[in-house]
Amino acid sequence: MSARSRDRRVYLGSHPVLFALLAATRRRPVTRLGRTLLVHDRDALVAALTRIPLDRTAAGTTGGAAGQLTGGDLLFDQQGDEHRQTRRSTSELLGAAGVERLRPVWTELLERRLKPLADGGRVDLVPVAAEMAGTTAAALLGLPLDGLDLAEAAREAAAAAARAHLPGPRRRGAVELARVAAERLTSLVAPDGGAGAGLATMLAVAAITTTVAGVPRAAAWACDADLWGYADSPALADELLRVTAPTPLLPRVAAAGGELPGGCPVRAGDRMLLVARHAADAHRSDPDPARPAPARTSQLVFGAGPHACPGARLARAQLTDTLLALAPYRPVVVRARVDRRAALPSWRSLVVRPS
Repeated sequence: MSARSRDRRVYLGSHPVLFALLAATRRRPVTRLGRTLLVHDRDALVAALTRIPLDRTAAGTTGGAAGQLTGGDLLFDQQGDEHRQTRRSTSELLGAAGVERLRPVWTELLERRLKPLADGGRVDLVPVAAEMAGTTAAALLGLPLDGLDLAEAAREAAAAAARAHLPGPRRRGAVELARVAAERLTSLVAPDGGAGAGLATMLAVAAITTTVAGVPRAAAWACDADLWGYADSPALADELLRVTAPTPLLPRVAAAGGELPGGCPVRAGDRMLLVARHAADAHRSDPDPARPAPARTSQLVFGAGPHACPGARLARAQLTDTLLALAPYRPVVVRARVDRRAALPSWRSLVVRPS
């Protein structure tokens, strides 16, 4: 199976109707369907994130789902000095020094969890990614928690919040299930319910869900395309993140009117589905570490402007180290199952063996 065909299964298995619609409209930079704008173009996506005032707590958006997890306390929803202070403190945690402090946490875990490959055995990379993400998040927050327990709670909370708030069919009782899942996660990361509970919850969810979605998908692509010869190149992680786009769709709602490039008007209350994977050319261009896409393109999978993801450095470091740890075995995929419940397009199981 080709790398692109396998990765396409993730989208079609998790959100078939939504991604079929996005595929059908991707040739146009922006498509309006009633009060919804499907934004595929790079310049239009950047403009939507940097020039259009956004209602970051509206129902049916990432912020609305996040509010379900934190009781309305979003990670970067503040304004002015409060926003800058929160972003500065988080950037310090996830900056170069913070990443180097955390790196031994996941490198030791990778060495231990991938050891069966040295004996010709098989490894499911999804629980490896979950333990790596949960253990790293616990260390980041200074919490004495089991990595797999934290990862399970964060993934369930994110999935439940997405089912309750993001576009798509909703199950009966979805809001109540989301509340219970959020309370379980908060009881782990902030049992005293202090002022930092919302920040801790959001950091845990963001770090864990994107890692569990992104690392196995990137590894699968490297297996299928035999990219292991580039494992020591930083460009490989950048290219795989660009093409797999762990957060491929950014739902937003306009708080005020404006205009996107090409003369497309935006009205207050319009829903904008920002297709980051299309803006980053993930649907047209395979990963090429020898000729990587410009940084202004590959960076779009982490957003743009003042609300861009502050965890980009951490994501790149974890993926780079995972690829380096796998490369000596030149693994191949022997079994893959889509996770149909996850908040982000993900594998439920991805089993590899050495070639």
